[in-house]
Amino acid sequence: MTREEQRLADDKMRAEINKLMAETAKINSENKFCPLVVGSGATLAIVAIVKPFL
Repeated sequence: MTREEQRLADDKMRAEINKLMAETAKINSENKFCPLVVGSGATLAIVAIVKPFL
């Protein structure tokens, strides 16, 4: 493998690593809001169930 071929392979590997890091960051940021969505949904469900008894 020539140096140019090795350099090209390294650049492709770096691009793939950067893509995976961006996807990981996106997933991690979405996971921060998941408990809030579930909690608000559960709260609304409890209020909807209890409201007729008040």
